[in-house]
Amino acid sequence: MPIKIPDTLPAFETLQSEGVRVMTETVAFRQDIRPLQIGLLNLMPNKIKTEVQMARLVGASPLQVEFSLVRIGAHKAKNTSEEHLLSFYETWEEVKHRKFDGFIITGAPIELLEYEEVTYWDEMRQIFDWTTTNVHSTMNVCWGAMAAAYHFHGVPKHTLKEKAFGVYRHQNLAPSSVYLNGFSDDFAIPVSRWTEVRRDDIEKVPSLQILMESSEMGVCLVHEQACNRLYMFNHVEYDSTSLADEYFRDVNAGVPIKMPHNYFPHNDPEIPPQNRWRSHAHLFFGNWINEIYQTTPYDLEEIGQERT
Repeated sequence: MPIKIPDTLPAFETLQSEGVRVMTETVAFRQDIRPLQIGLLNLMPNKIKTEVQMARLVGASPLQVEFSLVRIGAHKAKNTSEEHLLSFYETWEEVKHRKFDGFIITGAPIELLEYEEVTYWDEMRQIFDWTTTNVHSTMNVCWGAMAAAYHFHGVPKHTLKEKAFGVYRHQNLAPSSVYLNGFSDDFAIPVSRWTEVRRDDIEKVPSLQILMESSEMGVCLVHEQACNRLYMFNHVEYDSTSLADEYFRDVNAGVPIKMPHNYFPHNDPEIPPQNRWRSHAHLFFGNWINEIYQTTPYDLEEIGQERT
């Protein structure tokens, strides 16, 4: 089944050109099934690029998915037009009465700030609490994952001496996990962050299980079964050129930055990078969507009742 998004969303044509099946609201209405309700709280500056990355992976599922774009109401975006936000996004205040089968909370380029210094931290705390009662399964990504681990369990983040930046090998620590079904024993995942959470801090929380880890970059994916909560600290959703875009942005701005590790062929930034993580990105999101489908209540209003 295809993903249902607004016909005029810029991601619509991009996804169609890549072979991802998308549908109009009229076509979706004719199908006598309940689509999965998946929300995306998009905290990234370039919202359109992130919409495409996430919709591409969610839309690859054989299930019908209705994709809702959500933004922080207390924060004014600087890199996305107000027209785009008004046309395609709702604020969390506008959707907080709804129930979602799945909800994605993205990263944000604010990781060097203390959480309490983030201008919209109070709203984020409300959103995290809301996911426990209104969302069947939450996927927190990068800063979103660090912030969720801190909010729910007090897990601290630690500033790195230099940016963790590149494509790193990761190990499958839980082959029997439904989220790693079909995964190789080791695989490549892009990393781009100035902070980290550490294994020792996570292991102090009995409800957290580490599923993926890199010997160089540390913990990557953590699962919390009681709340169907995932913490993905790296960027499996990245495009082939995402790290290159970040690298050249900093180079052109005169910001000190090392070449991304194990990314450009022969360490030559003039050679286009190859994507070595795409298949595992689709596998991971497909496993997540499938697990939601297998376990979510048919009646959306029943979501969260078992936790209250």
